[in-house]
Amino acid sequence: MTDLFAPYELKALTLKNRVVMPPMCQYAVEKQDGIPTDWHYVHYVSRAVGGSGFIIVEMSGVHPDGRITNRDTGIWEDGQIPAFKRLTDAVHAHGAKVAIQLGHAGRKAVDAAPPVAPSAIPFDDTYAVPKALSREEIAELIIAFREAARRAIEAGFDTVELHGAHGYLIHQFHSPLSNVRDDEYGQDPILFGEQVVKAVREVLPAEMPLIMRVSAKEYVEDGYDEAYALEFCRRYKEAGVDLFHVSSGGEGPIGSNGGPNAGPAYQVGLAEYIRSGLQVPVIAVGRLESYEEAQAVITEAKAELVAVGRGLLSDPYWALHAAEALGGIDSSDLPAPYVRGIWNKK
Repeated sequence: MTDLFAPYELKALTLKNRVVMPPMCQYAVEKQDGIPTDWHYVHYVSRAVGGSGFIIVEMSGVHPDGRITNRDTGIWEDGQIPAFKRLTDAVHAHGAKVAIQLGHAGRKAVDAAPPVAPSAIPFDDTYAVPKALSREEIAELIIAFREAARRAIEAGFDTVELHGAHGYLIHQFHSPLSNVRDDEYGQDPILFGEQVVKAVREVLPAEMPLIMRVSAKEYVEDGYDEAYALEFCRRYKEAGVDLFHVSSGGEGPIGSNGGPNAGPAYQVGLAEYIRSGLQVPVIAVGRLESYEEAQAVITEAKAELVAVGRGLLSDPYWALHAAEALGGIDSSDLPAPYVRGIWNKK
């Protein structure tokens, strides 16, 4: 039986287990320059020491005004590469693989003046009215995604994840709530994301799997449902996505925490739906802090990988503690200085 601690392989990406740390913004950049600091280094490396098989670094802007805030990381220029390389080298030294999430916040970029979006529609009345992107500006952003992916490879990341969820720019293009354009990007709202995928695929080695995070459902009137999500995921798969990280929400008043009755594993069914509909591997995410819930996602073949967000914020050693609790650990899996604390403790 495949369990949470079985290795996983997709193209050239080989993971020691199925535990994923999903991207979670730290808002900890000190000089508004997008460069990760010692906080980021310790934050990510400690999760590698703690046994996570795969770590996805927080959404990093492909453009200075594409960050959610000016305290977010970015990878829009070559001078940012060395700090990320220091981080990836250390994560690899402790046995984990690492990706970076590339994104643009679009109309949700609170420090941009002005923010940009497919259409001049603010997220809500607390946000600025964004500038509608011209075709030329759209072309420039597609290149920005491609160049950010190139930098990520130079920085030693094992792959990249494109952020197409939670109401950020790619999501804004394929959502009917935020895209009312009358040009080709409005007539075909999936086109922008498809072009981003193809551009990034140009610079990724063929054996490197491309990941995309998507919101498979919008919890708001006139928002899209799972059937539409399956449609755009099919297009993104055909363009070059190998693995979908399936979340939900992000447009309208309900965000990525789900609806009022959201509980443990509330998004797993959405991941299963994309997985079975496209015959594509998926990462399940959403309140999977329970060791048993996370294990069940894998043993019941609902997803290939499990992302544990808040659980890993609370406990950097979540994966080691899960393995201990579920009986999937031996002393060879542990950092030698920690053996007496986790293995055969009396």
